[in-house]
Amino acid sequence: MIMSVEVLPESWHSNAIDALAGMMEAAGALIIFVGAAWAFGSFLTALVKGRKRERRYNQIRLNLSKFVALGLEFQLGADVLRTAVAPSWTDIGQLAAIAAIRTALNFFLSREIDKERTDVEEDQQGSPASQSDPGGPGGGAKFASD
Repeated sequence: MIMSVEVLPESWHSNAIDALAGMMEAAGALIIFVGAAWAFGSFLTALVKGRKRERRYNQIRLNLSKFVALGLEFQLGADVLRTAVAPSWTDIGQLAAIAAIRTALNFFLSREIDKERTDVEEDQQGSPASQSDPGGPGGGAKFASD
């Protein structure tokens, strides 16, 4: 005969998990919001300064993508946590669908981040075209008549 002792009732576990998952969702949303606010501030700064705009915009997009990817990871973690306590087949199916969608978003976002990172690194190293024209596009290059 197997005896089991219930230390805490299952309803307590469920409530605790729901609270933790809610905190993780809030953290994910906050991360995305902070990233968006930072990106908007950086965008306005780049807009006012006006120099090397394209390179700066790529850096802003790269950093915003990192915030979004991290926020999505927190959101997915919250979903996994919610299904940890006595999941039904419906809960598991919903988690699978949500995980597939968020994983696909993260996959494509990661590809975009890698592309942006490569573009930013190439811009920082300087391409032959930018070395021959130190002013660059919009960077104060002088015309022949000046």
